[in-house]
Amino acid sequence: MANYKWSFANVGGVTRVRIQSAEDIRHLGELDKKMWTVLSCPTTGLEICSDSLSLMDLDGDGQLRLKEVVATADYLCSALKDPQSLFGQSDRIALDNIADEAVKAVAEKIAGENKDVALADVQATIDAVTIEAQPVPDAPFEADVIAAYKEKQAEYAAYFEQEKLQKLGLALIPEDAVKPGMKEKDFVAMGAKIAEWEAAKGAVEAANADALAAAKAEFEPLRKLLLLHRDFYRLLRNFVTLEDFYDLDDATIASFQAGTLIIDQRACHLCIRVNDMGKHDAQAPLSGIYLLYCNCVNKKTGKTMQIVAAVTQGEIKNLNVGKNAIFYDNDGLDYDATVTKIIDNPISIRQAFWTPYRKFGNWIQEKINKSAAEKDAKAFDDMTAKADAAAGDPAAAEKKPAFDIAKFAGIFAAIGMALGMIGTALVALFSGLATLHWWQLLLVFVGILLLISGPSMIMAWLKLRRRNLAPLLNANGWAVNAEAIISVPFGRTLTEQVAFPIIKIKKQGLKPWVKWLIVLCVIAVILGIVCLVLHLLGFCFCCFSFH
Repeated sequence: MANYKWSFANVGGVTRVRIQSAEDIRHLGELDKKMWTVLSCPTTGLEICSDSLSLMDLDGDGQLRLKEVVATADYLCSALKDPQSLFGQSDRIALDNIADEAVKAVAEKIAGENKDVALADVQATIDAVTIEAQPVPDAPFEADVIAAYKEKQAEYAAYFEQEKLQKLGLALIPEDAVKPGMKEKDFVAMGAKIAEWEAAKGAVEAANADALAAAKAEFEPLRKLLLLHRDFYRLLRNFVTLEDFYDLDDATIASFQAGTLIIDQRACHLCIRVNDMGKHDAQAPLSGIYLLYCNCVNKKTGKTMQIVAAVTQGEIKNLNVGKNAIFYDNDGLDYDATVTKIIDNPISIRQAFWTPYRKFGNWIQEKINKSAAEKDAKAFDDMTAKADAAAGDPAAAEKKPAFDIAKFAGIFAAIGMALGMIGTALVALFSGLATLHWWQLLLVFVGILLLISGPSMIMAWLKLRRRNLAPLLNANGWAVNAEAIISVPFGRTLTEQVAFPIIKIKKQGLKPWVKWLIVLCVIAVILGIVCLVLHLLGFCFCCFSFH
């Protein structure tokens, strides 16, 4: 690495270089490639002006690479007397800051008495450029005649070709074929005149377009300078460090954040466009983030997009495929959003605590639904079989197998042994519980909860510490060179939950200390009932074991 002294900071839990002075930009080419957070990114689908990105994409392949970013930095440092102005991300440049005299002369002409020049004024000047255009040659026929010729051209040409083959005895024109209303030589002559006119017209229009482009070319270097002056530092913050994503004090969003998804009383701010679903299928699970994939449609404009939204707060019980929501892009345009896919990962430790019970409940529900469906099918089969038998169908009369006493004796013996072992275990369990104090029972209850939910909570804690944005960006064509960790505290800033105001309601009722006394009494009664039930169960199982 060169001798230039870089400054570093912790950005997103990773040590990254800071670009904070004109000298940093001037020496950008000396920065060790291994220290760049991003090595390449696409020039489309980002929240940075596409014109600016195209100007930086020197080879025009739609991918912006490290060397092109360095080349842009070198250009700006040579075009500006003080590159420090890049940090203002302004679309205005002071005339005295323009180093190139030719560009400065154009800027002075547009600025007039002003001491700076604005991108809007330059664009207005470019749009107002006119030339003395060459006249387009007159058409040989009326416009509707030319249109009718083009409409019938292929059909008539095919007919005349078939006519030639018929004369040679090689084909036969169908009787219902539509015969052209003109002779072939007239048709060919008409086509030649139209083709000649179109070629002349195209040549004149191309010459006029070239002349107009040449007239506008005078202003293009200034427009390029203004576009890059406004957008280059923002690109650096999303390329070298990802600061726009991690900086909570700055309202600027990252270049890959497409907007906000409103769903289930939450606002998910980390929404990214999906360019290739196949790549997301392979990469997205590696992020460790709870993800919602949505199809978004704006019916008024016809615009559509596919996004993936990160959910980093709240519960997931109401999130499911097919759920509808609203997506707002960064311009405020709203889209109807529908969830098409969910990648299930932990959202919080609290949510992970209830995960085993939620999964167990879903399993029971599935079993009940399956059992009900099987019983319904069996009842229907039995009913149809009896109906067939009543109708005299011999195939429906099936003989019931004879009862095998030896076979079922073994089964009954096994069931008896299992019940005996379960009974003995329950006797020991409830006898032991019956000897415990209420606070010991409470500890046992807490221990059982931790035994069930503990593994899920530990796994969630490990995954939450490793949540990484990089796989999602890689799936969109980025080459991310460092981890983009989403910590638990930072994750909470990416999803906002609804916060209703506290409404004070004047109530006529019991005083607070009376309510607490009632609550304590209820808890004491419940614990007493539990202890009594445990003692009774222990006594019953002891009697059962004795007999």
